[in-house]
Amino acid sequence: MSSDALQLRIAERELALATAAGTELWRYCFRPDTPADESRRPYFHPVRSLAGDALTNFRPNDHAWHHGLSLTLGSAGGVNFWGGPSYRPADGYRLRGDHGAQVHRGWGALEAGRIEEELEWVKVASGRVLLTERRTLETALIEGGWSMRWRSELVNATGAELALGNFHASQGLAGSHYTGLQFRGARDLLDQHGDPMVGMRGEGGREGEAAVHGVPESRLDWHCQHDGSLRRTRIRFESLIGPIPWFVRAGNPLVAFAFHREQPRCLAAGETLLLDHRLSFVAG
Repeated sequence: MSSDALQLRIAERELALATAAGTELWRYCFRPDTPADESRRPYFHPVRSLAGDALTNFRPNDHAWHHGLSLTLGSAGGVNFWGGPSYRPADGYRLRGDHGAQVHRGWGALEAGRIEEELEWVKVASGRVLLTERRTLETALIEGGWSMRWRSELVNATGAELALGNFHASQGLAGSHYTGLQFRGARDLLDQHGDPMVGMRGEGGREGEAAVHGVPESRLDWHCQHDGSLRRTRIRFESLIGPIPWFVRAGNPLVAFAFHREQPRCLAAGETLLLDHRLSFVAG
């Protein structure tokens, strides 16, 4: 369906996209004022279904650094772009003043169906630029819902090799593989009453957190039911660059497009890392 059916509103700190019928699909805060120790970054929240049900959570009480839909890195050169405390074997999780921030630098395109944004990933304490990013965000109406394609080209700007890590790969914390594009879901994604139609499913027929977490696949679905309206939405997460080891949490409903797992992903000076993903939100 044509992007002519979508309407973009531009404000000083955020964008908002709505259908011609008036349903707001998302808000994108590109100049956030979140706390520095949550690794300040642009984020989408709220993200809504075509029927208007909220799909994302922002600064939840269990992990305040989970910001709706946003791009994260567990660490880049030892700088925490995920948010919250950083883990070290000697003393565990601590706030260490090692946070990064993603800084909006300008637009390449600013249309209802396509946004191109230029950003810098900086170490807050020094202002040093570690990565530059060209981010392309495409929104389209599809049968029964809508989709967003998120494409990021991250370039190592340090002049030396840069290790992109997680606390499992870089600090030996078993199971801490979180990194990448992160979707923190509304609590409507929780299945607290045994409904077999609610929950996550991998493309290989796997069901549930234990079966999906860490398994390299190109796609997973999360079916949810909304409080109040009792409508249902299926969220499909797709890696368009091939299978990746998904990082999922059922109890704090979360999906992260974890592009690496056991070892850091090292970028040579000037090298580009391409992330290319799609999320679809469809009734039922």
